[in-house]
Amino acid sequence: MLEGTKTATASAREDYDVEEEPLPEPGAMGILLDGRGRPRALVAVTSVEVKEFDQVDEDHAFAEGEGDRTLDAWRADHEAFFRAHDPTGRGFRHDMPVVLERFEVLYQE
Repeated sequence: MLEGTKTATASAREDYDVEEEPLPEPGAMGILLDGRGRPRALVAVTSVEVKEFDQVDEDHAFAEGEGDRTLDAWRADHEAFFRAHDPTGRGFRHDMPVVLERFEVLYQE
């Protein structure tokens, strides 16, 4: 995130319901902490959309900045994650709703 490689993230929509948390909103800000819990950056959400897993595109996969940044790698990694972390018990589905967030670093130490 600090280098600008990661400018997006994705999470299962259903996790917000389980946690009774609202979806993130553009303009929301947060503090990025390092491994020791020290503040490193101020981050702002720039956009939020909900899409079905199979509708996530290459642009979003690239913006997440992980692995080889391809859509195939994104799908494989996220399917594995969503299968392993399923608080609802509904299981992974190719049409499951996914929250796609974009963000920018406004300030960093």
